[in-house]
Amino acid sequence: MASTVTTSPDPSASRPGYGRLLRTRGAWTFLLPGFAARQPFAMLTLSIVLLVQHTTGSYGAAGAVAAVTGVAMALFAPYSGRLADRYGQRAVLVPGVLVHTVSGTALTTLALTGAPLWALFAAAVPTGASVPQIGPMVRARWGVKLKGSPLMATAAAFESVTDEFTFVVGPLLATALCTAVDPAAGLVTEAALTLAGGLLFAAQKGTQPPVAGTGQTRVRHASALRVPGVRVLIVTFLGIGSVFGGMQVSLAAYTESIGNPGLNGVLYGVFAAGNMIAGIACGAIAWKIAPQRRLVLAYAALALTASALWTAHSALLLAGLGLLVGMCIAPALITGYTLVEDLVPAGARTEAFTWLTGAVALGQAAAVTVAGQLEDRLWDGAGFLVPMGGTVLALATLLALRSRLVTAPHGRTVARGVGHREPVAVD
Repeated sequence: MASTVTTSPDPSASRPGYGRLLRTRGAWTFLLPGFAARQPFAMLTLSIVLLVQHTTGSYGAAGAVAAVTGVAMALFAPYSGRLADRYGQRAVLVPGVLVHTVSGTALTTLALTGAPLWALFAAAVPTGASVPQIGPMVRARWGVKLKGSPLMATAAAFESVTDEFTFVVGPLLATALCTAVDPAAGLVTEAALTLAGGLLFAAQKGTQPPVAGTGQTRVRHASALRVPGVRVLIVTFLGIGSVFGGMQVSLAAYTESIGNPGLNGVLYGVFAAGNMIAGIACGAIAWKIAPQRRLVLAYAALALTASALWTAHSALLLAGLGLLVGMCIAPALITGYTLVEDLVPAGARTEAFTWLTGAVALGQAAAVTVAGQLEDRLWDGAGFLVPMGGTVLALATLLALRSRLVTAPHGRTVARGVGHREPVAVD
């Protein structure tokens, strides 16, 4: 005789939308701490650039230190995600925020005392490696809450909006602290907020995803990187990272060249606001276009608008182009994260999300380095060539390999390497 299973109301029962999403039971218990914990990440790169440029007088040196931080984060983030899938988010998050706070404070002290560049690089490695992966952890929690629901696309959009809201507030806060208070104030505040926000998020044990391989069923651990579609998404997210990094350095150099460094946070905030506005719109639309095609279209628009940045010779024009570039980033990010839900099994999604986040950080790190060198050696604004090159190369890769993003019917992934368990009927 079949047993009767009582479940909570299906969140997909009505048209997907933000209102329905935010009424998901228990969502606010991780949303608010998650927002507080991810805010410092938007301050980190810019705070490092402004501090090191102040103490060394070189955007190239500042970009290099920030790049080391980004590379370290990109390399260690996926392992952090895999450990979180295996042992739980709290077990990874608590020691991580402690290490980040100590290493960030050390980096600040070394910069202020005129330490050699190699010492700054040495401190930048643990600072980047220990960046807490709050965004991927929140997305993984949504995956548990909304399993099988069409609200997952809305959740992906909501998370993109949240990320970009932090990138509206973060650069403004970092710039204000570094220019009006002290060049070190941005990085000190980032470390303090990471500690407080990270511990608060880690305390929300009730909503963290179940640890893979516990309970009655043991699941073989396999890297999300073995899914071909994830590798394609990593390349596309590297291109997005090149936009973030190129914009950060180039806007800072441009506003310095016109004698108004405080305008940097405003211009970057306009860029991030475009991303946030587009993210809100993406979550409110009931898409009928396949996500693979949406990603290609959004990325083509991003490459086109990013290619025009280097032609801007006024703050007003730069703000307008930055707004358009930001509006093209959100659809690409949201669609990429949504595809992970189809491509990767639940037990490896935190790792998959961190691969994408790490790809953005790695692309940003490379862009910060190259853009800093271009700004030092060529003309003001030469760093804007980096977003153009990064997005065009990534678009070419996406077009060539887009078939690897297609999933088979019934949500089964056309991929090799990550084992799936066959569905079992429950009587």
